Amino acid sequence: MSTPTLVILAAGMGSRYGGLKQIDTVGNNGESIIDFSIYDAIQAGFKKLILIIKKEHEEAFEQTLVKRIRPFIEVHYAYQELADLPLGYEVPEGREKPWGTVHALRPTQKILGEDPFMVINADDYYGKSSFVLMHQFLTSLVGESHYAMVGYILRNTLTDHGHVTRAVCEKTEDGYLDKIVEYQKIAKKHELVVYENQGIWEKIDGDSVVSMNYWGFSHHIFDQLEPLFKDFLDKNLSVDPMKCEYVIPTAIGQMVDKNDIRVKVYSSSDQWFGVTYQEDKESIVKKFQEFKDQGLYPQDLWSK
Repeated sequence: MSTPTLVILAAGMGSRYGGLKQIDTVGNNGESIIDFSIYDAIQAGFKKLILIIKKEHEEAFEQTLVKRIRPFIEVHYAYQELADLPLGYEVPEGREKPWGTVHALRPTQKILGEDPFMVINADDYYGKSSFVLMHQFLTSLVGESHYAMVGYILRNTLTDHGHVTRAVCEKTEDGYLDKIVEYQKIAKKHELVVYENQGIWEKIDGDSVVSMNYWGFSHHIFDQLEPLFKDFLDKNLSVDPMKCEYVIPTAIGQMVDKNDIRVKVYSSSDQWFGVTYQEDKESIVKKFQEFKDQGLYPQDLWSK
């Protein structure tokens, strides 16, 4: 019987943060946010982990994270390579930016085989209950075109130190994803949540459900994503060869619009937070220490 795998997107460049934020320390025993996510996943029943990274960062991940967690979970590396493109496509001269999170999933396919899997960001904290929800979905409900996401309340995903991009989700009456729209430059302005639209700040519902890249898929997703990725390349390579990228929420939205897939939307009441900017770090360090002091986590996550 196939078992669910945890896949973590950890190959980002961290340009706004100013460093390799995926393994930046936020815990009193050298833990990063990714440590807490892996710990929660293990507690929920996950036994296998794939870390999607850039090859040149492997030693940093091995020394700061992986060598501590190997006794607790099976770990694999998958490398996001710029040249890993469908047959017939080439990297434009001068391109350095990765192709986005859809592309990042490509190297995991051979490792996963036919196992179902969930996907999260390395630098986001999602809370414990979401991992339990997703493990249950992947062991009993996932299908060829039946997937899931865990959504969070928009106003609870914002930073005090700048703007963010969020994929706002609309649900059907029976709790399935109906529409997903990505908004860039969302920010808090006094008591309002706003986004920039052609130079004008407009209000957006702060109670909207947003995707924080928390997905549950079967292995069939790879066959469904491949033609969409090729179509993206066909349309964008000539228009924006240096910066165009294709992200999972966009691809999922396209498939939902065509009724190719159904995506169950779970809502988490847990607190979400992440490190978009360096200024976010201080409050997050305090929050994790509070969690430990409250007994939600041991003071040393990986002590035997």
